[in-house]
Amino acid sequence: VFRSQSGVDDPAVRAAMEPMFEERRPHVGVFVACPYEAAIPVPEAPSPRASQLPHMPGRPQVSSDGVVAFARVDFAPELGFSDTSALGGEFRRAIPDLPGLQVEIGGEALSEFEPPQAEFIGLSFAIIVLILAFGSVMAMGLPVAVAVAGVGVGIALAVILSNVLSVPEFATTIGAMVGIGVGIDYALLIVTRFRDGLAEDGAVERSALVAFGTAGRAVIFAGLTVVISLLGMLLVGLPFVTGLAVAAALTVAATMIASVTLLPALLALARERIEITRWRGLAAAGCLSVVLLGVGLGFRPLLLAAPLGVLVLIAGFVVRPLRGVVPRRPRAPLEQTVAWRWSRTVQAHPWLALAAGAAILVAMAAPTASLRLGFADEGNFPEGTTTRRAYDLLAEGFGPGFNGPLIVTAVPQGPRDREAVAPLLAALGAAPGVVSVNGPLPSDPRDPGGAPAYMLQVFPETSPQDPTTGVLVDRLRAEVIPAAVGESSLEVSVTGLVALGVDFTDYLSVRTPIFVAVVLVLSFLLLMVVFRSLLVPLKAVIMNLLSIAAAYGVVVAVFQWGWLGGVVGVDAGPIEPFIPMMLFAIVFGLSMDYEVFLLSRVREEYDRSGDAVASVADGLASTAGVITAAAAIMVVVFASFVFEENRAIKMFGLGLAVAVLLDATVVRMLLVPAAMELLGRRNWWLPGWLDRVLPRLTIERPPELEPAAATTGGRAPSGGPGPA
Repeated sequence: VFRSQSGVDDPAVRAAMEPMFEERRPHVGVFVACPYEAAIPVPEAPSPRASQLPHMPGRPQVSSDGVVAFARVDFAPELGFSDTSALGGEFRRAIPDLPGLQVEIGGEALSEFEPPQAEFIGLSFAIIVLILAFGSVMAMGLPVAVAVAGVGVGIALAVILSNVLSVPEFATTIGAMVGIGVGIDYALLIVTRFRDGLAEDGAVERSALVAFGTAGRAVIFAGLTVVISLLGMLLVGLPFVTGLAVAAALTVAATMIASVTLLPALLALARERIEITRWRGLAAAGCLSVVLLGVGLGFRPLLLAAPLGVLVLIAGFVVRPLRGVVPRRPRAPLEQTVAWRWSRTVQAHPWLALAAGAAILVAMAAPTASLRLGFADEGNFPEGTTTRRAYDLLAEGFGPGFNGPLIVTAVPQGPRDREAVAPLLAALGAAPGVVSVNGPLPSDPRDPGGAPAYMLQVFPETSPQDPTTGVLVDRLRAEVIPAAVGESSLEVSVTGLVALGVDFTDYLSVRTPIFVAVVLVLSFLLLMVVFRSLLVPLKAVIMNLLSIAAAYGVVVAVFQWGWLGGVVGVDAGPIEPFIPMMLFAIVFGLSMDYEVFLLSRVREEYDRSGDAVASVADGLASTAGVITAAAAIMVVVFASFVFEENRAIKMFGLGLAVAVLLDATVVRMLLVPAAMELLGRRNWWLPGWLDRVLPRLTIERPPELEPAAATTGGRAPSGGPGPA
């Protein structure tokens, strides 16, 4: 797109711009339509609204005042985004330096492409969190290795699957985001349980068997929950959504399998050394974290930490202090932990805690009421980018509706239907909210009168993301077009970016409630079977819905309202229609993980003591460390994807990070203990007849290694992650 105050037909401007277009034409699969060549027939009898045309008569790529023009670049289907982005770079380098001439490169296909590197930022912070949680470099390295291996296999499977299913380009990024988070979390749970066993009796084999018989079973249950939740989106019946769901589910499944297959082998190699950390290893791990952060941010000076880490490891063989063992912090008794005291405080004031937690979530969920679905476009790029400036130039020169024209197709079904094309053109041009109409363009230019189909371009008065444009689509379909074609059998359809958003939103508004209902019912039934209770699964479902609604509210406030948009790097715009459904599937599955892990420990304490009050405090305290560490890792991994360029990826990253943060804090630390305190023994109430009918499923049942284990559950006390 280019603008010149002296006019785009100025000889100097034309001499500068034409070579720029001609030099790109030899590229294979690239078709450039120069504004100096493109032309359409000028009607012999101009319509009364001809003066409102957004372009010069007969020159559709030049504005009516001759100041702004654009060249259209079309690509062959086999060209990928990296190919088109490289061509955009050629255009940017070929921009002529002429005073008074402004040239911008528009269109998402020509925008700058940077390979996603946010996962490196997430891994960098995950290393720090794991070291603080475990106090052991080797214990940190095992979950990271398992997550990377699982994600690698999952993405490879998704790429292979793309030859069969329609998988969107960003599906692998979503898979990496979720896979790294859950992969580290799953391995974290197992390693924590393994170290608990070592702290109890020092027996490596027994600790491994107990860890995989308890935490390993929980990981399989958690992973299958997420996979089933994701695959529930197949009910929507759209190839695009199906490919996205299957790709993400494959990555989660791969990380789950790696956690229960690869991790045991790594633990067998590590054995007791998992508890030993030397200063040289700690320093090298810190350097690795800095290097990963530098790669993720693209800040090269941080890469100097790589040789520094190597030097530290080498010096560790010579410098005695670097070979020293990092002292371990002794474990505090359960009753002296912050989590135990917090739970007791909440249980002492349950109504206040319940009201405060619910108020926080409801307040954060309030923006969801104004949720507006639609597809973003180049107008949502940051203002400083050439893509955004090109979009604004087109709106300035041709009108705001030029960036999102509606495409109307007319297919005659009989010989007399062609007579209805002219009234259709007139009716569309006279419709309120329409600036002008181009066409009809026949599908066969050699025989316009006998062409099998015709196309018309309708330019709205309003921009693509203005709600008024969506209303215009509905009015054209319901009123203008039926009245224009009358009793003829002319088949008329309306498409385009705005129409696609309207149709996609309407379609999902019917299918999404079915998907949500199926996931909620299955989750309720599964939790009822696991915990033998009616109120506990009901409470879990309600609280998970609240945390998901709060995450929706934050996404709406940032991406639709524009709050903190400058920090995130986006402008206000609609929410992509598939985002809420995909967020629900992932967040609900992850929330169920924490719910099962916490409540299984509470239920175990209740079965052991019969004390409905103490079991809540003990269960919360014994799981607080590992849940906090797991949630912190997920939050930093998900939040790191806010640095991506893709707007949809930013939404996923922010939404998932907020949902996990709220789930691990407001829900687990306020609502769960408060609600369970108020319900007391009724938490575990289940009608006798239902108890006899339901199958029995135990999530964390350790192997029966000895008689004592069979009678007491063989469960080693867990105090969360090891000493930091």
